[in-house]
Amino acid sequence: MPKKKALAKIEKKILITGGTGFLGTHIVRQLIDAGEKNLRVMASSVPEWMVDAGVEPSIGSVTNRDDVAKAVANVSAVFHLAGKVSRDNEDAVAMNRVHLEGTRVLCEAAKEAGVNTMLLASSSGTIAVSEDEQMFDETYPQPVDVFSRWAYYASKYYQERTAIVNFDGDGRRLVILNPSLLLGPDDERLSSTKPVLDFLGRKIPYMPSGGLSFVDARDAASAFITALEKGRHQEKYLLGAANMTFAEFFGRLERLSGVAAPALKMPKKLAMAGSSMIESVFKNWGKTSPVASKEVEQAEYYWYFDSSKAETELGFAPRDPQETLQDTIKYLRRNFLGDGVFD
Repeated sequence: MPKKKALAKIEKKILITGGTGFLGTHIVRQLIDAGEKNLRVMASSVPEWMVDAGVEPSIGSVTNRDDVAKAVANVSAVFHLAGKVSRDNEDAVAMNRVHLEGTRVLCEAAKEAGVNTMLLASSSGTIAVSEDEQMFDETYPQPVDVFSRWAYYASKYYQERTAIVNFDGDGRRLVILNPSLLLGPDDERLSSTKPVLDFLGRKIPYMPSGGLSFVDARDAASAFITALEKGRHQEKYLLGAANMTFAEFFGRLERLSGVAAPALKMPKKLAMAGSSMIESVFKNWGKTSPVASKEVEQAEYYWYFDSSKAETELGFAPRDPQETLQDTIKYLRRNFLGDGVFD
């Protein structure tokens, strides 16, 4: 009798939802550079360079059950990055649909498909935000009373809860990563680097009194990839490279770019009340306000934290913040402003 041919072993895929965004692009590129051959990216469209590199496109939305069922088939791990970034509370419904409904749909389909590991991209803003310069870490109670006034951070908090409830049991592993403001090159949609672009375009009218944290998207991507093996179940990992007041942040941008930082300063309450009034007037006129009141409000808070846990458990080692800022400026000038526009 003729011998039966042995069936070829089918390698399981790694799925990256939202893999064409700022963070996703860097994760995909680093996985490809490391020799990973079994990648699938779920997005509304997948760029040619990814397809040419062997990435399997999975066109669709995380809110569509049929699309998600196809995307998770024969998958061992998921990087769940798909989301909607907006500082406008009027986008709350759209953000909740993607972050909550989409995550629930994905978790249910992933469990049914036998996916073992999920890495969820959340935000440091679900852990670290206060009215003073308090330094947070993952052990602090999440300040729901503070961030719940902003729809984006509230939706990310409930996304975390949705994943914890719906992706558990039977040896499954859920790792939550909480990066701060992502900076660096290749933010094609300006989903994260727009504050730097606004600075370069002299669109920031005054100096906010709060402080921010930021991290290079390339370093955050490396931490996500390491967490695929080293991240612990239902643990959160804050990812940040530097905590700075806005005065320090814009001062650095000024030295690197030659663009003057805003000189005007005003009390927190006046800045918030003024921005709300301007926004209301423009809304009544049916026009887009030059000032976003929620962005002004957020800039009056401090978003500081300590990344020691990620450094210890994931080997997170962010580069010099100066390099990140320099590369961000170069990328934005080359792709959105033109070299030397403000030199």
